[in-house]
Amino acid sequence: MNKFFCAEASRQAEENPIGWAAPCQLYILIECPPPWTGDEFASQSISANLKVLVEEIYRAEPAAMVLLIYSHILTKKNSTKLLIFRQKSGLCDGYSKQETEVNCINDIALVLQNYLANPIQTEDPPPLTRDILICTHGSHDKCCAKYGIPFYRQAIATVTNLGLENVRIWQSSHFGGHRFAPTALDFPSGRCYGRLDAKSFTSILTYNGDIQDLKSVYRGWGILSGSDYPIPAQLVEQELMLRYSWDWFKYKVASRIVEQNEDASFNCVELIFATPDGAIARYRADVVEDRSKALYLIGDCNGTEVEKLPKFYVKNLTQLECDRD
Repeated sequence: MNKFFCAEASRQAEENPIGWAAPCQLYILIECPPPWTGDEFASQSISANLKVLVEEIYRAEPAAMVLLIYSHILTKKNSTKLLIFRQKSGLCDGYSKQETEVNCINDIALVLQNYLANPIQTEDPPPLTRDILICTHGSHDKCCAKYGIPFYRQAIATVTNLGLENVRIWQSSHFGGHRFAPTALDFPSGRCYGRLDAKSFTSILTYNGDIQDLKSVYRGWGILSGSDYPIPAQLVEQELMLRYSWDWFKYKVASRIVEQNEDASFNCVELIFATPDGAIARYRADVVEDRSKALYLIGDCNGTEVEKLPKFYVKNLTQLECDRD
């Protein structure tokens, strides 16, 4: 029996989770009770037409992620939820949401096809519902079950104890980062976390506590893209989050790579953000690989090959003057 757990190896090696959030412009969440197979869309409850549609989505939208979700508390008889989160344009604070229900999962494909043919973006009216996904996909990687299932239960208890009626907790199929299990995706912001416990999760839920504690659990923000992991813009965003504390979670953000060398060991990143009162700020920083700090780990529980996991750090973080009209 394989007793290796990739999340435990990563934790013991003190691997930093920042920069390992998968960039994604479109999330499609389909309510479907487990068990799920390793490839969730090969599960018995998934119709052939839905599986084909998911394959078409990935071909048409490379920056998409289709996930199965479930909650034993939220489920209703003869009802299947479909949640679609699409990244907002320009400076943004996350994703716009569309939610609908159908009678059964076999009806999802047609509804989803109609949305993809006529996508619309809407601003959700306050108060916003937060949908938080906890990966429990143990058939994909056993760490997702070992750490994800107990934390899913703990997360529900934490939300209940805090009396947060606008927060829904879902177990989810895999969205990456099993070596940081238990992992979470927080919508509509689209921020990603790992190695969560009750204390850090409470801070995330309430936007309160010592912001420095997020350094050990924050994986990054899916709206900030890059071609290589760890994603440089996500490292810079974390530095600014630590500087501006919980107010940062109210800001709208965009980023770009100003300069990058051939092997991406050096990256000059610019990040611009807007506060709720309309103030604009712009920062630039270098994100540089420290080759002496690279880790060499087996990246998943069923893996056999050691992977190089590069270590990057942020330096020369500087606020720039903003262009004036």
